Amino acid sequence: MGSSASKAALGATTDEPTEPEAKHLADLIRYINGTNMSVEHLADVLSEKTRSSSWVVVFKALVTVHHLMVHGNERFIQHLASRHSLFTLHNFLDKSVIEGYTMSTFIRRYSKFLNEKSLAYRLITSDITKTKRGMDGMMRTMDTKQLLNTLPVIQTQFDALLNFNANPDELTNGIVHAAFMLLFKDSLRLFAAYNEGILNLLDKYFDMRKNQCKESLDIYIKFLERTTKLVQFLKVAEQVGIDQNDIPYLTQAPHSLLEALKQHLASLEEKNNSLLPYSLQHALIPSIPNNPVVKASASSAWFAAHKPVGARQQCGKIIANNLDGSLASLVGTDLNLGESPVNRSDMKWPQPSEMEIADGMKWQLNTYTCTSTLWKHISVPSVPHMKFEYDGMDLGSLFCSDLYSFLNLHFYIFCQTWEVFCP
Repeated sequence: MGSSASKAALGATTDEPTEPEAKHLADLIRYINGTNMSVEHLADVLSEKTRSSSWVVVFKALVTVHHLMVHGNERFIQHLASRHSLFTLHNFLDKSVIEGYTMSTFIRRYSKFLNEKSLAYRLITSDITKTKRGMDGMMRTMDTKQLLNTLPVIQTQFDALLNFNANPDELTNGIVHAAFMLLFKDSLRLFAAYNEGILNLLDKYFDMRKNQCKESLDIYIKFLERTTKLVQFLKVAEQVGIDQNDIPYLTQAPHSLLEALKQHLASLEEKNNSLLPYSLQHALIPSIPNNPVVKASASSAWFAAHKPVGARQQCGKIIANNLDGSLASLVGTDLNLGESPVNRSDMKWPQPSEMEIADGMKWQLNTYTCTSTLWKHISVPSVPHMKFEYDGMDLGSLFCSDLYSFLNLHFYIFCQTWEVFCP
């Protein structure tokens, strides 16, 4: 390790109660991005700093490590992941100053997240926050087994991030504020990958065996819970001064989707693998036209990027304008969250005039066309005065001739008010 890098590492972790200086962090980034530069000694120096009794030195060392994980060459996190243990700070407590008690709590939480981030790299063999996104990205091309192995790892890492759990009035100094900013950037990247994995999982749900459906349903329920926690995390981000344009607006998925997934699992448990229970058909398919082509107005995808959804095997053909159903490009140009910046001109910000508010849900209209050639027409007895509604909307035309198509459509009508073009 060069003397300049050693000097920068020491300079970034002084006992001054301020965030690590930008010039020292820049020197360290240049060092680890250099060709064939060893990162082992640098990691040793920073690890040694975390053994200090001063919360200032320890916290600055952790922030420096996180900064290098996010902005440095992948070799750095790869080396950290290869270590038998990283940070053992679960009992850290600085009693020398009053502020030490509060900051020690954040140090324990922060070090746990960095440990989980490193462990996730070891288990997945890549930094999930930096992998390619979109329809041909890592999370969208995984098979069922890979998804069921990978999503719990992402969930554990995401839990550790959200458990930092800082209130605006607790971000009282530059060090804890710098840590929060790095966590904010990681939260968007991590949730983008998380969301894409969930989309892929739901896409495969109706082809899974019963035990796989159970695992997937549990993963999906946990995803909904973590989305709620992320909303609270982002509220803190807004209150500490992060630009609102860099903060996505998240909404909960319709409860009816979760219920339909549970119904499908129940049908498998009843060993009706080939046909849906009649009650579920009756609830989800109120009528079937002679022509299986359905056109319906619905909102744009939840976190949809503006590329059309490709043809799907089970449903024949689904054509949707401006839909990809992913958070693949959940990045902000000011945050440098992706390998290449996103032009602000590529972003679409829905205007109030484009939406209708129904029970707190924002809808942006697009047109879907679904053609199914794989399922035979189902005759459903007519029911007098039957009306099928959701949130006050008549969904008599919002159906396809099979459950997969219906839920696929239902999932893609989640509202979105923060959209980015998928590169």
